[in-house]
Amino acid sequence: MVAHLVRLKLRLLVNTLRRSVWQTIGLCFALLYGLFVVGLLVTVAIAGGRNDPVLTGQLLTVVGAVVVLGWWVVPLFAFGVDATLDPMRFVTFAIPRRQLLAGLAVASVVSVPAAVTLLAALGTSFAWASDPLALLAALVGAVAALALCVVGSRATTTALAPLLDSRRYREILMVVAIVPLLLVGPGIAWLTSGAERSAGPEGVTVTASGPEPAVFDALAQVADVVAWTPFGAPWAFAGAVHDGAWGLLLARLAVVVVTLGVAWWVWDRALARALVSPPHSGAGGKVRGLGWFGRFPATPTGAVAARCATYWLRDPRYAVSLAVIPLLPVALAAFGLSSGAGVGMLLVVAPLVAFILGFGISNDVGYDHTAFALHVATGVPGRADRWGRVLPVLVVGVPLVAAMAVAAAGAAARWDVLPALLGLSLGVLGASLGTSSAVSARLVYPVPKPGESAFKTPQGATVATLVAQSVAFLVVLALVLPTLVLALVALLGGATGFGWAALAVGTATAAGALAAGTRWGARVYERRLPDLLAQVTAFR
Repeated sequence: MVAHLVRLKLRLLVNTLRRSVWQTIGLCFALLYGLFVVGLLVTVAIAGGRNDPVLTGQLLTVVGAVVVLGWWVVPLFAFGVDATLDPMRFVTFAIPRRQLLAGLAVASVVSVPAAVTLLAALGTSFAWASDPLALLAALVGAVAALALCVVGSRATTTALAPLLDSRRYREILMVVAIVPLLLVGPGIAWLTSGAERSAGPEGVTVTASGPEPAVFDALAQVADVVAWTPFGAPWAFAGAVHDGAWGLLLARLAVVVVTLGVAWWVWDRALARALVSPPHSGAGGKVRGLGWFGRFPATPTGAVAARCATYWLRDPRYAVSLAVIPLLPVALAAFGLSSGAGVGMLLVVAPLVAFILGFGISNDVGYDHTAFALHVATGVPGRADRWGRVLPVLVVGVPLVAAMAVAAAGAAARWDVLPALLGLSLGVLGASLGTSSAVSARLVYPVPKPGESAFKTPQGATVATLVAQSVAFLVVLALVLPTLVLALVALLGGATGFGWAALAVGTATAAGALAAGTRWGARVYERRLPDLLAQVTAFR
């Protein structure tokens, strides 16, 4: 049964690649990128092991723990990703559960993430090449780590399937998931700067083996704690063998074995429950109307604007972009304070928020999915479609971006650059909205369908997404380049007139880009209407 399920996974993968050229290209790029990352990690680990295997082992323990934790947690956020061998597909087959569990576990290794994880774990084990026993322990730990990744991931997703079946729970979880991810970088920078300050001006602490940077001391303390968790224990096998701490090795091995046993038992119980009472989709729930947005003008533009406004408030795929906005000032302020740049980093917030809002509609047609058929059936004019998608963002974005620019100038005590900052922010907002209006009528790429996870990446969409985003970014950069130059001159201490010039040029750029982008996009939209509908309905 195990071999049969592995062959089935491979056959489904081959058939998927035959069906779509984009999926084949995407898989090739994913494999090349994964091999590049693995090669880089292995090279760094081996070089570090030759220089200081203990320090390298501590770093691998911390990084490896993050990898295992990611395997356990990320699938919860990415619920709805197409699982090739979804256990629910075997409900009608009389397969013994024990064999099904083993087959699903082994078949889960047949994927790009699992292959990259395994190669990276085995390759980085050679950081201990100078100690054969430690190397052997590291190889065993690498296999154990992969087992924890696969079994733990399956256990968490299967056990929490009843909760994840609730769309409201998924929406909340998606938005909440962004908070720790966005604060990881500033948190690391803050801890690093704190360790350096606590070590004194020289940035070193004195240990029995001599002076060493405070960061290394902090890393050793973190690694010691992480090594006792199920996520870090397998990565710490080699360190225990290298130190001759055989009792410590047995304790960490016990942690891994017990965790694997508990995860396997949870997966088994959850799978047994799911096979008997499969979770049901909540797609048949109560359908809500447009609410307050129903008061929009009874025109084609007003109808499109009302529907798109509901997207921004009710659709988690749009809510993800909105959830990032209030966290940006916190993250940039923390990064600025830790890096020495100070609160001046806040001056970047308003232009960045403007780009996020403007780029949010760059694939609106793709997000509509089959609902786009209403535009085709009712004959919505291109001008009404383009402006109807722009207006909700424009009405909220202009006051929001302006308020953030004022707040940033006040926090940084740089009122002299407020006109330049307003001009740059408004220019970016208008240019990105105009570019999105034009690009979204020409480049449509697969996105998560309505009701699916905002973190889902459809197969074959990676390359198309990168192309569309790169084109849009370059066009926006070219449009706001004059405003950007004037704003930088004002920021670096130029005459006050440069700031007011940036405001005038940025406002003119926004108006011109909006008018030209919506007009060109409307013409392309009307010309490609049947093709757009065929594209979005063909997405899987």
